[in-house]
Formats: sequence, C-alpha cells, structure tokens
Amino acid sequence: MSFQAYLDNIKAKTGKSPADFKKLAAKKGLLKPGTKAGEIVSWLKKDFDLGHGHAMAIYKVFKDAGEFEP
Repeated sequence: MSFQAYLDNIKAKTGKSPADFKKLAAKKGLLKPGTKAGEIVSWLKKDFDLGHGHAMAIYKVFKDAGEFEP
C-alpha cells in the first residue's frame, strides 16, 4: 500500500484530510516542539479510532512538514 493510499483511507474513514488533523492537533496543543509520536498516535487512536499505522502516517505528515521544530 502506498503512503498516499494510507492518507486516502484515513480520509475515507474519518472525513478528514491531513490538513484537518493539523488544525485539530494545533487546537489541542500537540504541535509544540518536543511532542512525541506516542502523544499524537494516542490522540488519533482514541478520538478517531485510527489504527496504529494510519495514526503514524498522520504523525509522519506533521513531522515531514517540520511541525515539531523549535
């Protein structure tokens, strides 16, 4: 499965794009420097019923965009 397919499946399941998750994570204060992958993953699993792989894909999008830089 390609990375884009992961993102497409997340959108199909939740109705949310990575940009939507970014806005929600910012509101929850999860995009600050030092945020650990586990914090993001736990939030996505709990609030959106995502599996571990799909939650990690969203974390990767955040990380690749430099969201956790000081």
